[in-house]
Amino acid sequence: MSNQLTSSSDPSKATVVLVHGAFADSSSWNGVVSRLLDQGYPVVAAANPLRGLKADTAYLTSVLASIQGPVVLVGHSYGGAVITNAATGNSNVIGLVYVAAFAPDEGEAAGELQDRFPGNTLGQALAPPVGLPDAGAEVSIQQDKFWTQFAADIPEADAKLAAATQRPVSLAAFTDPSAAPAWRTVPSRFVYGDQDKAILAALHAFMAERAGSRQTVAIKGASHVVMISHPDEVAEMIQQSALAHTLTASVA
Repeated sequence: MSNQLTSSSDPSKATVVLVHGAFADSSSWNGVVSRLLDQGYPVVAAANPLRGLKADTAYLTSVLASIQGPVVLVGHSYGGAVITNAATGNSNVIGLVYVAAFAPDEGEAAGELQDRFPGNTLGQALAPPVGLPDAGAEVSIQQDKFWTQFAADIPEADAKLAAATQRPVSLAAFTDPSAAPAWRTVPSRFVYGDQDKAILAALHAFMAERAGSRQTVAIKGASHVVMISHPDEVAEMIQQSALAHTLTASVA
């Protein structure tokens, strides 16, 4: 179900659950995972099914139910919508970290949020939808457009590899409306690149402010895959989320 890496983890620390987004897989977190493990954090890089918000939320909810103790829940891109829903009502989730990620409000869909600010070019980079057996459809990014659209601040060779191994996402991921968002009750943090072409920086800033973000970092020159190009900054923010809960608990 998920790939839990705890060989060097500290059981006193919150478990970090990482949720990848569309056109990616759990390996996109590798740089962040290695840094968190070095700091003694238990880590689970969940395999997001990418079949639609309702289905993916149900899957992540089951992953969270298997983890004891406090959890910092981290989402990239569409994975942000998934954590927004899966964390609602789960008292173990003590922090949300949005990494170039959607943070929808109740009733909002990811596609609707994309249209809030002009200039997004993701739609132009997508390949034609491929039909699915359930009468739905899935999409991927055209491989020759992946580097400039999705991952412009990593080496071209790495981007080509990511393009070839990307996981398509169901169109339902962009159309399913969100339920009540966990960011209304769980402390959130946001980190994104100011050159993100998949989710515009203006939209990130809007969502962070609306969610009452405890910490917001816009990394200069970073693309949508900020967790790959800037793993130190992303890992540091995740640790800040975990430490904030530890400090609050010790004071209480």
